[in-house]
Amino acid sequence: MNILLVYPEFPDTFWSFKHALKFMRKKSAFPPLGLLTVAAMLPKEWNIRIADMNVGKLKKQDIEWADFAFISGMIVQKESAVEAVNICKSAGLKVIAGGPLFMSERELFPDVDHFVLNEAEITLPLFLGDFQQGTLKKIYTSTEFPDITQTPTPRWDIIDMKKYMTMNVQYSRGCPFNCEFCNVTALFGHKCRTKSPRQVIAELDGIYAQGWRAGIFFVDDNFIGNKARLKTDLLPALIDWQKDKKGISFFTEASIDLADDDELMTMMVDAGFDMVFIGIETPDDSGLSECGKKQNRNRNMLEDIRKMQRAGFQVQGGFIVGFDSDTTGIFQRQIDFIQKSGITTAMVGMLQAVPGTRLYERMKNEGRLVGLTTGDNVDGTTNIVPSKMNAGTLKDGYKKILNEIYSHKKYYQRVKTFLKEYNRPPNIKSKLQFSHFLAFFKSIYHLGIISSGRYYYWKLLLWSRFRKPKLFPLAITLAIYGYHFRKVSKQNVI
Repeated sequence: MNILLVYPEFPDTFWSFKHALKFMRKKSAFPPLGLLTVAAMLPKEWNIRIADMNVGKLKKQDIEWADFAFISGMIVQKESAVEAVNICKSAGLKVIAGGPLFMSERELFPDVDHFVLNEAEITLPLFLGDFQQGTLKKIYTSTEFPDITQTPTPRWDIIDMKKYMTMNVQYSRGCPFNCEFCNVTALFGHKCRTKSPRQVIAELDGIYAQGWRAGIFFVDDNFIGNKARLKTDLLPALIDWQKDKKGISFFTEASIDLADDDELMTMMVDAGFDMVFIGIETPDDSGLSECGKKQNRNRNMLEDIRKMQRAGFQVQGGFIVGFDSDTTGIFQRQIDFIQKSGITTAMVGMLQAVPGTRLYERMKNEGRLVGLTTGDNVDGTTNIVPSKMNAGTLKDGYKKILNEIYSHKKYYQRVKTFLKEYNRPPNIKSKLQFSHFLAFFKSIYHLGIISSGRYYYWKLLLWSRFRKPKLFPLAITLAIYGYHFRKVSKQNVI
């Protein structure tokens, strides 16, 4: 069998980093880890190609070569997924689809031949078994959560790593918390299931053997969901693995209670982690209570962020406006919190109700749903009818936040605030490549010459060069990220 794995294109979003990628001649931020894992689950005698529409077009010769197309994606990729399905079906190619998009919005894809849903470790073998017997069904689904210690190493050999900014691996699935707006527990459950250290090291070895010498993203929704196992199993293995490696750093997502565990932070930094995304959501306790974000309540989150920055983490943050408890004062409170925190990568979105979440069911029961979510956290839309605040007021307040935090002045101020607090781990040393020098010179032109914010760009670079010389490359990187965030904000919202 000839199998074509198709990954739809991401729109121009906050997390696509498309405008930043151009500075380093990269095509996409991350490779399609799910499809690479599926590739490793397919029969070894099958021929496999991958068509990542984020790095190239869906080619006619690949479609003509294939017997089946396997398509996977997230909700935010739905527009491209519809296009991919139509192209494949027009060519007479049968389509098998899976992933979060098709679990949530299967009805949008009537032309898909077979849906292999939930976690592939369970449903893909069922599909393959029926394929051999010639008794294929339309839908394969399961309520079970598989033991991921049996998950194979992804097929890194079928992609061109040079086209990507970052590689990715997965250690765990599931989250112990129960935030109302989040669909992670609906997809993967509350129990934090983990791979063995041996598996993770094998995946990292596979990436390293392909010549990768840059950042690797642990895609876990909450990397510290099982702190005890993390400290006794994986982190010691990662610390040992890093001893003879160069140029590799890690980043991940975690809950804010990471700041409560000094030992855990130290071990993560020793293992090579230098960045972490935290779901902060709101500085308002009423909003946190409303959405069930108990881990963020009754604590000084600004101090927690500073503690993580001083420990060696660049903290990225997710923020939400549009909770029922929000008043018009929330917009300025969010701006003030973000500026004081030094969180340069601040993803601010209006509350959206995703199928499978408790929020979606509550909005449905209250008659407050307006269509489906776009899946894009920062496109300035919501599929919820606000409870108290006028919809226009919410939209205007959201625009105000983005206008403020991604203005040249406020953004560069925030970078400086972060660099003052940040203690860069001495064990993390990036390997300088030609693309880094290229990015620097491109930044001089785009940000230091033709940009209206060039004054703030040069002010930051001069300050960091003389006050924080070891962080000078990071200052350039963050300036480039700011360029991307401004572009996305302007074209989507402002």
